[in-house]
Amino acid sequence: MSLPLDGVTVVTVEQAVAVPLATRNLADLGARVIKVERVDGGDFARSYDHVVHGTGAHFVWLNRGKESIAVDLKTSEGCAVVQRLAARADVFVQNLAPGAAERLGLGARELRSSHPELVVASLSGFGLGGPMEQRKAYDMLIQAEAGLIAITGTPQTPVKTGIPTADIASGMYCSQAILAALLRRWRTGEGATIEVSMLEATVEWMGYALYTQMHTGRQPPRMGLSHSSIAPYDAFPTRDGQILIGVQNDSGWRTLVTEVLGVLEAADDPRFATNVERVRHRSECDALVAAQTARWSTAELDARLAAAGIPAAQVKQLDQVVGHPQLRARHRWRTIGTEHGPAEALLPPATFTGTEARMGDVPALGQHTRALLIESGLDAAAADDAIRRGVAAVPVSDLMTWARGVGPGRRPCWRTIAPRRRRGASRSGPPPRPLRTARRCRTRPG
Repeated sequence: MSLPLDGVTVVTVEQAVAVPLATRNLADLGARVIKVERVDGGDFARSYDHVVHGTGAHFVWLNRGKESIAVDLKTSEGCAVVQRLAARADVFVQNLAPGAAERLGLGARELRSSHPELVVASLSGFGLGGPMEQRKAYDMLIQAEAGLIAITGTPQTPVKTGIPTADIASGMYCSQAILAALLRRWRTGEGATIEVSMLEATVEWMGYALYTQMHTGRQPPRMGLSHSSIAPYDAFPTRDGQILIGVQNDSGWRTLVTEVLGVLEAADDPRFATNVERVRHRSECDALVAAQTARWSTAELDARLAAAGIPAAQVKQLDQVVGHPQLRARHRWRTIGTEHGPAEALLPPATFTGTEARMGDVPALGQHTRALLIESGLDAAAADDAIRRGVAAVPVSDLMTWARGVGPGRRPCWRTIAPRRRRGASRSGPPPRPLRTARRCRTRPG
């Protein structure tokens, strides 16, 4: 059985997290994704760290199954290559700074003027227009602007979430919108121009907290592991650790105190009869539960809660998640290739019966440059000349193979383009493999 997006081609000028997540979702569903990268180091996420055999963990997470072309968009030739690739594509996506795509001739109006059925999606921090349009937008900053940090953490300390929530939210809305646009195009033939704002995606995820603020005049307090609207809903002590318990309805409360904890009188205590009353008397409710949970080991209590149908969980460390028995039992891990070695990757959470997501390898920077230059309309000699002049770039291994065609008695001249380190980044660990372009130089017999 084919994958849903077999035959769909996506060209994307992207970096960091949000748009790479959106396009990786499309690649997992079968789309061909052509990733346009800078000749000087490529996507910044390649070198956020070097933890996966020398490649950044973010990059490995977000870029499997893509093809990489490294071209210099500061040159008219590089822009023309991307324009020609987009003209053959179904979808074009970008997360350049507001206005940059238009200046490069890669804006929706320019691309769709000759290709009206194209789906063009642009993702930015704050959206087009408004006083913050040109502001820098990183995940932490968007979490702050959206109010997420204000309600996350403990009463004493606000914190950001441990994962890039704003990036993930906007990336998911971006891929969702692209899928909807493709569905409409298959029905009507009409393309689309899509705009996604990280701020708006994250504010949408604020959900009940916004409604609480608008209708009570108060924002939900920071509660740590607890919940401002539900009780009991927290971590409770056990004989050898702790366990999380969440009771969201009144029948669940009765089951917890009668069948699990054995405190029969609590079932009819008016202070705890409804969720509203339990929230009002949270300290007494939590104290009652904690006094009883401390009687059992974590494993014993976890089993009792599961048997009674009470929602509960143990706080897993990441090494436990990697070996999580549920993921292993459902065979959710696959091995993919990276530039320097194999890595484990989790299948997408949506499973299609009869087919499996396309878990392609993570590309080296410029791994597909030469082939894509030719696909864009250049002949082989013109493609090699573009690489020689630094308009495009290929990995060292590919370039060495290509350079063998320089001719007898002559040797190529190289310049190495090393990926830039982020300011303040650690210098430990293996650096990414350098990218090289050839440059015109005077050659002599070797």
